[in-house]
Amino acid sequence: MFDDELHTMTLSEDGSYTAYSKEYNEHYHSTKDGALHESLVKHVIPAFKIMQNRDEINILDICYGLGFNTLATLYYAKKNNITSKINIYSPELDSTLVKSLKNFTYPNEFEEFKNIILELSEHGIYDDALWHPEGICRSARAHVEIFLGDAREYIKRFPDEMFDIVYQDAFSPSTNPILWTQEYFSDIKNRMKKDGVLTTYSTALATRLALHENGFNIYINSGKDFRDATIASLRELDSFGNAVDMEHKIACNPNARPLRD
Repeated sequence: MFDDELHTMTLSEDGSYTAYSKEYNEHYHSTKDGALHESLVKHVIPAFKIMQNRDEINILDICYGLGFNTLATLYYAKKNNITSKINIYSPELDSTLVKSLKNFTYPNEFEEFKNIILELSEHGIYDDALWHPEGICRSARAHVEIFLGDAREYIKRFPDEMFDIVYQDAFSPSTNPILWTQEYFSDIKNRMKKDGVLTTYSTALATRLALHENGFNIYINSGKDFRDATIASLRELDSFGNAVDMEHKIACNPNARPLRD
């Protein structure tokens, strides 16, 4: 059983468990939207809808947490027969949490990834080619790395224009502001490909301003079965028509400012 003195498991509305952090006084996922459902509809599905038909997809998962975004990516790839090589890089500050995840109660959809969960929990790295030469489906391959430490320092290790997808899923700006500042998103921008996409649950004006000031186009990710979220890209997304008029937002909120270091 999952047992961590800083975390308690919580059942969310889609039937999957999330956890509550006593340190940050927040759940890792929206209990209303559901842990697995939120990972899929706010991150994985919109990102892969935009990033189609690529030989290789590099993903930066900020932060690893309970691993839902990473595992949901592998689940979605297998379910939809995605043939791209998938590389996921994810920083996580809480090493004790990562080691405890081998005992976390994951949804049935992740049952086939038990070996991946175990490898990441114990060693922080998983390479599908080493363990299953045929890949997570007949042709797809997966590589996952967890970095235990400061996310701000970690992202500076990567070359410019490396990432196709960034899952911006840190604790909220009110409790973990250092991962939501204008300067932080500048570092993220430098490591993203020009046609890359960033996903986040945050719809806060300060978040969108920090992205906007770094040249991102902002879009609303909406659906009938979840609360609105945000998509951002350095290019215009013609297939994603729900654009946010940031100049209008700024005019209506002249005193609004992004978070800064």
